[in-house]
Order: sequence, then structure tokens, then C-alpha cells
Amino acid sequence: MSGDYSGLDLALVIEARKAMANAYAPYSRFAVGAAVELDNGTIVRGCNLENASYGLALCAEAGALSTVNAHGGFARIRAIAIAGGPMDADPNMPSAIVTPCGRCRQLIREARDVGRDRGQADIRIICAGAHGQDHRVYSIDTLLPDAFGPANLT
Repeated sequence: MSGDYSGLDLALVIEARKAMANAYAPYSRFAVGAAVELDNGTIVRGCNLENASYGLALCAEAGALSTVNAHGGFARIRAIAIAGGPMDADPNMPSAIVTPCGRCRQLIREARDVGRDRGQADIRIICAGAHGQDHRVYSIDTLLPDAFGPANLT
């Protein structure tokens, strides 16, 4: 889906873009922010955190989901917005839509499964660029078909 945002989607993307401002990305110069909405309306933000050893970098989504989990909200996630782009991009130019990496897709899928076990609906995933109106809304099954999950462990 692209075009005009619903009010709730836009509000969540704005929160993700606020988180982008705190990204620590001196190596890639690519800032990403994430905002997770819980079933009670609480918003938890995260941003990417790079490291000189590269492999120790943390994604915005992983940071936000970890914080949600630390506060007991992993099964209560209703939506997550992801926004990002080059740190030196011209805000007057269109920006590409950013989607979660594979690791973060797997984390979102796990959160969705935990929530489903407790009666929650699927997690709405809103993906946007650093600025502008373009966005897409996904389900985790669309972003990560045939995912590895608990059934694969038996």
C-alpha cells in the first residue's frame, strides 16, 4: 500500500523518524528508526547503533523489540514502523522506502507468534523512507514467507 497515510500509521512513522535522529551510524551513514506500538497505545522507539567491528551493530527494530520485551510487552505488539535513509540525504528529494533486514523480520515474526498465542492480531508493519509520503504496509508473512519457527525445532 502506498499513498496517503492513515492517521495512526503516520503518527507511528513520525515516531520512527524521531528515533532516526538518534541513530549512531558513523560508518554506513544510514540512519534507521523504529517505533513499536503496543495494544495499550504505548510507543517504544529504537534506532540503529553501529560499532567499529561492524558485526556488533544493532538494528533499530532489534533495539525497539528488545526494549518492548524487557518491559513485558512482547506479546502485546500491534504495529511497528520503520523509517530510514542516508544521513546526508536532501529532505526535498524523494526517499526510498526501507524495510526490515532478514534478522529483524525473524524477530518480528517471533513477536507475532507470541502475540497470536495470546490472542493478539497480526503485527502491522509500516515501512517508509526518511521523509515524504511514500510508504508500504506489510504483514510478516508477506515479508518473510516460509519462515523458520518453533515448528522447525521439533
